[in-house]
Amino acid sequence: MKNRTLLVVLVLIGIVAIAGCTSANSPSSTSSGASTPASGTQSASSTLTTSPTDVMPADIAVTVTVGEKDYLGNIPVTFNGGPGQINVHSIQVVLTRFDGTTDTESLASNQGSTVTLAGTRGSGSLAGQSDRVQVYVSMNNGITYKIADELRQYRSRSGSGE
Repeated sequence: MKNRTLLVVLVLIGIVAIAGCTSANSPSSTSSGASTPASGTQSASSTLTTSPTDVMPADIAVTVTVGEKDYLGNIPVTFNGGPGQINVHSIQVVLTRFDGTTDTESLASNQGSTVTLAGTRGSGSLAGQSDRVQVYVSMNNGITYKIADELRQYRSRSGSGE
């Protein structure tokens, strides 16, 4: 009897631990078009870093493409669609600029929809000013997945980036 009770308790602890490890991240800001300083504002000498993204179940997976930053600092983000396209409730694209300011835009869930973000613009051949782009997809079931987290470096007009 004691062994059976202990087994049930251990199984419950395992279920709770697994449930806690699989919770989805949600975007820290959802105001569309707002530009605000991020917490822990970046100094000119610090660098932005990315974090791991969530893996969506194959039957509801969708993808986006985060394009290269052009010489004007613009970063295009395009929705590619996928098997779960019909289940998408909303898509939020969060840009964190080199100086620490953020901008959040909504992306439509139609295949080929694009939003262009105004990232940090370099000067001439200056390289190294990277911006961070994160994409969060909220599904109709209430779960939000971070499907992209990428750095985009300034590219000079010559295309060399240096």
